[in-house]
Amino acid sequence: MLVSDRFPEDFLTLMRVSLADEAELQRFLAISQQPLRRSLRVNTLKISVADFLARTADYGWRLSPIPWCAEGFWIERDDESLPLGSVAEHLSGLFYIQEASSMLPVTALFDAAPDARQVMDVAAAPGSKTTQMAALMRNEGAILANEYSASRVKVLHANISRCGVSNVALTHFDGRVFGAALPERFDAILLDAPCSGEGVVRKDADALRNWSLASTEAIADTQRDLIDSAFHALQPGGTLIYSTCTLNQIENQQVIHWLQQRYPDAVEIVPLNGLFAGAEQASTPEGFLHVFPQIFDSEGFFVARLRKTARLPALPAPTYKVGKLPFSPCSRKLSAEVQQAAAKVGLHWDENHTLWQRDKELWLFPSALESWLGKVRFSRIGLKLAETFPKGYRWQHEAVVALSQPGSELEFALTDAEAEAWYRGQDIHPDTLPNRDEVIVTYQQQPLGLAKKVGNRIKNSYPRELVRDGRLFR
Repeated sequence: MLVSDRFPEDFLTLMRVSLADEAELQRFLAISQQPLRRSLRVNTLKISVADFLARTADYGWRLSPIPWCAEGFWIERDDESLPLGSVAEHLSGLFYIQEASSMLPVTALFDAAPDARQVMDVAAAPGSKTTQMAALMRNEGAILANEYSASRVKVLHANISRCGVSNVALTHFDGRVFGAALPERFDAILLDAPCSGEGVVRKDADALRNWSLASTEAIADTQRDLIDSAFHALQPGGTLIYSTCTLNQIENQQVIHWLQQRYPDAVEIVPLNGLFAGAEQASTPEGFLHVFPQIFDSEGFFVARLRKTARLPALPAPTYKVGKLPFSPCSRKLSAEVQQAAAKVGLHWDENHTLWQRDKELWLFPSALESWLGKVRFSRIGLKLAETFPKGYRWQHEAVVALSQPGSELEFALTDAEAEAWYRGQDIHPDTLPNRDEVIVTYQQQPLGLAKKVGNRIKNSYPRELVRDGRLFR
C-alpha cells in the first residue's frame, strides 16, 4: 500500500504541526507501517512480577521491561503458533495482554493519586485500564467502570472477573451524565476518551480508512462534553487523566486548552515530563505526553494530567429516574453466618466489602461505593458471591476466582491434561479422587472454580460462556 493511500493529506498536515521536521515525519510514516510489538502486564492481584518471571523463565519468552509500568513487558516468543490468549497463565488471569502505551494513563494517575479510594474509568471496555487500576489499588476502595457500548459491557465484566477484581461497579451510560449525577464525588478519574484512533495504525492498517477532518472535529465536540462532565465529577484536589490513542492536536491539546479557558481558576496542568526515565522525549511544552509511535516503538498515545483546584457550580440535576435499588444490606447476623460458611470453602473477604442481598442472591459490594447508590443505575456491583437454597449456598465462579486464598485445604490440583479438559468444559476423572465432596480445582496454584465430586469424577462447573476450544497451553 502506498503511503498516500494509507495517510490522507489532511492528516499529514495535522501531524506536521506536532512533529519537529520532515525527517521526523518520515520516521513516523515508516514505523507506522511496521507490525506492533506485543506486550503484556502482570496481574499483581494474582501473582508478583518476580514469581511470574520465574514461572515463565523456561517458556522461550523474551520479556523486556516497559519503562513506564513496573508490571509491563514487551514480549517475543519462540513459538507464535499458540495465541498468547490461550496460554494457561492468561486463562487464569495472571497477565493481561495490553498495548504498552495504554499502560501510561493509569501510571500517570496513580503517580499523582496513589491513595485514591473513589475512582472512575469513564470509558472502560475492554478492561485493560480498569484491571490495571484495581491491581494498583489492591482491590481496595472502589472503581466505577463505565462503558457506553452495551455489547462491550459483557467483555468488560469477563476481563475483570478473570483477573480476580472485586472492587468494581459497572455502569452503562453516556459518560456525559456523571458530572450531574455524581458531582465532585471522585478523587481520581481516567477519561480515556473515544477518539479517531490514529495511533493504532500499526495494529489496524485500516485505522485511517474513514478518517476525515470533519469527523475529527465532531469527535472533539464529544470529547469536550466528556471532559467537562468528568471534571465536574472530580473532587477539588482530585486528579483527572485525559488520554486518547490518537495523535492530532484537535482531539488532544486543544481539548485541554478548551477546558482551561472554560474553568481558568480550577484547572491545573500537572506535568508528566518526569513520569519515567525517557518521558521527556514525548513531553510537550505544556507537560503533556504526546507519544508518537517512533519514540518508543509503540502505539501512538496522548496523556494529560490535570488537578482540580476549586469547586465548580453544580450542573442541572439529572432528569432520569434511578428507581429503587433492588438490594438491601444484610444484617450482622446473616453476614456472620455467610462469612463463616464461605470460610469453610476457602473464601475470605475483609472490611473493604459488605454483604448485600437481592432475593436469593448474595453480593459483595465494595464498601467505598455506598455513597454512589441511588445516584445512578448500575449494571453490576462488586461480586456475586452466592445463591441461597434450602441446603446452603451455591458459591459463584467469580467469587471463587477473586476470594480463594492459596494453601486452602480444599485445593485439588489438576494435571496439565485435566486443566485443559476443565477449560473445555469437560468433567475430570482423576486417578486419585479428593477426600472431600467439594473442592477448589486449581492449576499452577490458581483457582479455576469450585466443584463437586460425583462418583468417580469431578463435575465441571466452569461457566459455559468461558469454555474454550482450539489449542490450549504450550
